[in-house]
Amino acid sequence: MKKMVFLGCLILFFAPMVWAQEKIEAPVWNIGDKWDFGQEGFLEVVGIDKNGYVARFSAGIFLKSAQGKAIFDKSSFNVLYILEGDKAKKYKGAHRRILNFPLVIGKKWEDGFRLMTPQGFPHRDGIENIKVLGWEEVTVPAGKFRAIKMENMIKYEALGSGTLSESKVWYWYSPEVKYLVKVQYEKGYVEAVDPWVVSFEGGRKDWKLISFKLKK
Repeated sequence: MKKMVFLGCLILFFAPMVWAQEKIEAPVWNIGDKWDFGQEGFLEVVGIDKNGYVARFSAGIFLKSAQGKAIFDKSSFNVLYILEGDKAKKYKGAHRRILNFPLVIGKKWEDGFRLMTPQGFPHRDGIENIKVLGWEEVTVPAGKFRAIKMENMIKYEALGSGTLSESKVWYWYSPEVKYLVKVQYEKGYVEAVDPWVVSFEGGRKDWKLISFKLKK
């Protein structure tokens, strides 16, 4: 009896450790997979080629006003290219390495980026420092999911200004959903669009998964 109680205690002790150390590998996407975030945009897999998964998007992890098609690397899920017609242009903007599989608690990575104005001029240089924080149960309109939480500390400056700004964003990724289920922006987070006319998109709204469908 004592032996059984001891073994039970060991299971209770080690279970959280195994959960915490679990490695999350990249999901397999299929054409037709789609994630809808309501007013904050959508992502839909529309093709698979030699470079990776081709996805049509509106906003989401990209800048607020962005829309089009992007190619995600199959193993890491970094954003490799933005499609302009039939041409794939290497993506150098922000948020290209939000998903960087495999994921494990404590993993950290850094990525530099450059934002361009609508006129094609360099606008901002910045660095994103991302770390995996841990597991949480997240409830969104699409349901309740076990998700791994990541924090992104973004440091950037308008070119030539010498003024450094910082913002934080938090992401929750669900292996069951195969994509992000929630994004939360730090209060005051903004995305400058055109420094020449000093216009701003305004603060980003937090977004949550409204619905999704996964093809087999």
